[in-house]
Amino acid sequence: MSGDDGKDQGKEALEIDAEAPPDSAAPQELASAEDTARTHQVEALSTQIEQLQKEKKETYDRLLRTAADFDNFKKRSRKEAAEAEERGRTALLKELLPAVDNLERALAHESTTDPGAILDGVRLVLKQLGATLEKFDVRAIESTGKAFDPALHEAISQLETDEHPAGTVTSELQKGYTIGKKLLRPALVVVAKPVSRAAAKSAEGEEDGTGARGAEKGGADRTGPHDAIAGGEPEDTGDI
Repeated sequence: MSGDDGKDQGKEALEIDAEAPPDSAAPQELASAEDTARTHQVEALSTQIEQLQKEKKETYDRLLRTAADFDNFKKRSRKEAAEAEERGRTALLKELLPAVDNLERALAHESTTDPGAILDGVRLVLKQLGATLEKFDVRAIESTGKAFDPALHEAISQLETDEHPAGTVTSELQKGYTIGKKLLRPALVVVAKPVSRAAAKSAEGEEDGTGARGAEKGGADRTGPHDAIAGGEPEDTGDI
């Protein structure tokens, strides 16, 4: 009897275990792990957003400082340029004042009757002005007899001539100047060009006509006394 009772009890235990409901701990743990992962993601995103906002603010502040520095740089550059221009103008005027003084001295002695002295004074002032310009690297352009250069010369007219090659500057109407390697003012010049055929023929005709008229004049001057007699004029023998 005792053996049978033990068997019956074992069967009941197995039946109870088979009919027991499933354990719900695994899904709860899975949900908790997912919540924890989401929490970590949110925290990471929040940290990243805060970092980006901080970098944005720093970048904005840096741009504001850069803009302010650039504005100050522009103001400082304009001020320095104006001061440099003022210094250059002052230096030039100081160098020109002695020439003005010499001209005033010349006018103070305008009653002099020696024109040579006045001319010498003008030459001296001109030389002084030239030296002053050279101090500022301003130099006159040599034009007469040189080939025409459109970068340095401005042609006012052309002259037909055989005395100069075509394209050569024959005369200078106004001097040109350079400052350093830059053109300050072009020279106003007259440029030579070949003599046209019509002008050459006209010149040859004038020369021929002049020679014929000279021959006619010379023949009239060589009229002798016999020609006068033949013309009916009485010959003066000097008798009373």
